[in-house]
Amino acid sequence: MRIDIVTDTFAPDVNGVAMTLGRLCDGLRRRGHLVHVIRTGEGGGKGETIAASVPLPGYKEVRVGLPGPFKLRKRWTKRRPDAVYVATESPLGSSAIKTANALEIPVAAGFHTNFHQYMEQYRLGGLQPAAMAYLKRVHNRADLTMAPTTDVVDMLRREGFNNVRLLGRGVDTLLFDPAKRCATLRASWGARSESPVAIVVGRVAAEKNLPFAMECFRKMRERVPDLRCVVVGDGPLREKLQVENSFVNFAGMQTGEDLARHYASADILLFPSETETFGNVLLEGMASGLVTVSHDYAASARHVEHGGNGLKCAKGDGSAYQTECLSALERWRDDKFRARARQSAESLGWEQVVEAFESHLVEASEARGPVTLTLKERKKRPKRNFRTIFLSDIHLGTEDSKVHEVIDFLKHTRCEKLVLNGDIIDGWALKRGTKWRKRHSKFIRTVLKKMEKDDTEVVYLRGNHDDILERFLPLGFGKLQFVKEHIHKGVDGKRYLVVHGDGFDSVSTNHKWVAVLGAIGYDALLRANRVYNRYRAWRGKEYYSVSKAIKARVKSAVNFVGEYEIQLQDFARKRNCDGIICGHIHTPEDKQVGEIRYLNSGDWVESMTAIVEHHDGRLELVHYTEFMAALAAEVRPAKDRSRIEAGFVLSA
Repeated sequence: MRIDIVTDTFAPDVNGVAMTLGRLCDGLRRRGHLVHVIRTGEGGGKGETIAASVPLPGYKEVRVGLPGPFKLRKRWTKRRPDAVYVATESPLGSSAIKTANALEIPVAAGFHTNFHQYMEQYRLGGLQPAAMAYLKRVHNRADLTMAPTTDVVDMLRREGFNNVRLLGRGVDTLLFDPAKRCATLRASWGARSESPVAIVVGRVAAEKNLPFAMECFRKMRERVPDLRCVVVGDGPLREKLQVENSFVNFAGMQTGEDLARHYASADILLFPSETETFGNVLLEGMASGLVTVSHDYAASARHVEHGGNGLKCAKGDGSAYQTECLSALERWRDDKFRARARQSAESLGWEQVVEAFESHLVEASEARGPVTLTLKERKKRPKRNFRTIFLSDIHLGTEDSKVHEVIDFLKHTRCEKLVLNGDIIDGWALKRGTKWRKRHSKFIRTVLKKMEKDDTEVVYLRGNHDDILERFLPLGFGKLQFVKEHIHKGVDGKRYLVVHGDGFDSVSTNHKWVAVLGAIGYDALLRANRVYNRYRAWRGKEYYSVSKAIKARVKSAVNFVGEYEIQLQDFARKRNCDGIICGHIHTPEDKQVGEIRYLNSGDWVESMTAIVEHHDGRLELVHYTEFMAALAAEVRPAKDRSRIEAGFVLSA
């Protein structure tokens, strides 16, 4: 699977969410998945994209991702993932879910942090209902939400969150090991061999209940004056707490082996937080063989057996918690008690968590219906064989030209003849200063490659936007012919007149300056349409064509299209042809009027349509999205079988 993860925090950030995502990414990559992380922060290594963000006021260590629907849409259109996982509910995360919905990409969300409960710690308790409403709105746009413990899952379901699934956490027992106990480090804290050491690990912030932890330290020191107290971590409260509690060693932020040594060199872990969704610190302490003291919820509720492998009390009961802290002073020499904590952690590997995460992503994909294709699988889509393909109005040289789509279409077709029916290159736009992009050159290379590899004959008819060709017509280079009009002879003997069609537009023919002015206005309308559809994408809505809506509602425009079609049919009749194939007005059509068949190939600015001739002589108007979806459907059954064989689907 190709999986994109969107998050406000990732390594080298030091917190539970960043650590969890790092483990999930590593595990997925080991299982053969392609994982890309879209994250805030600085730097960014291989497989990562940095998103715009701002620091949280008063808490510079935390960065909040800004909405990025346009960049996300661009990336996911070019490299469509099989699933997206949004780990944080910031504006970046919210826009990622909306963009994924707009592109019909399966998306799952993670509930990693109780942001709504943080409000109380920052004296904003009145905003809790609004915060919860926001979280619910964001998560219910996803196909499913993953939460780390059963009590969080139950809480979210009670609050009205849809499709909540359990995704536990693991612990690295090779890293966090009692064997890493360090006498030198203990000595630096002033601890003798007979001195117990109590430790707190985590962000030094209000939501972690650190002032209460300091009270517990004081109570414990009253019982055992030789107790050494250590805080590992950093945050906005560190300076204040350090001044007020001079007896505590503030070790700052620690990672990797250094963090493991700090755990193993202590004896008691206090975990006083009441706002965790899980609490990875608790498992790390247990893996390090510490006597842990926690509240009975989240990780503690699931993994701590009171009096067996740890100590705990009801959440919110401060007096009971302090009593358990004093009990821990009597347990720190109990090797069997500490060994049971270690044994409990040894069964909590990350592989099972990664496997469950993978299964939930597959479930999100299946909830969308047919699974999407990876880039590798797209290349395996079969090619359709046609006798002739008619394309018009690609408008290379403009921002709105759907070059990627028309190239994709050509790469999945073979034909004996390719007719490029005018306005392939937009000379008018290039004269006005628009930029020729690499993707525009790629279209030219694609056509030349079809001539070389497939022996395809190419007929290029001039249009009004590429009318510079008029002075050179007719012109030929081997299998490439430049002409003003073309008679196409079908397998069944029918004759079709192929013209761009601008000669039957009186404005284009007699008042070119008006036509140029109209083209400028149309370009401006398309620019406005781009902005409007970015807004619609941000809102999770599908693409909407303003120009088509105007054409459909403005009477003069409708009348013009009707008269245009009638004139072309009359012209075909005069040329003793059975039908006419044209472009120019960007309105795809296939209809029979009397004995004359009128076909308009549309455009590759908005409609993305073409006319194809099958080998039996049938002419058909095809739409890009429908055509590619039909090809994808042929690959999907094989993909589903490979998933089952790999064990990706959920067990019954």
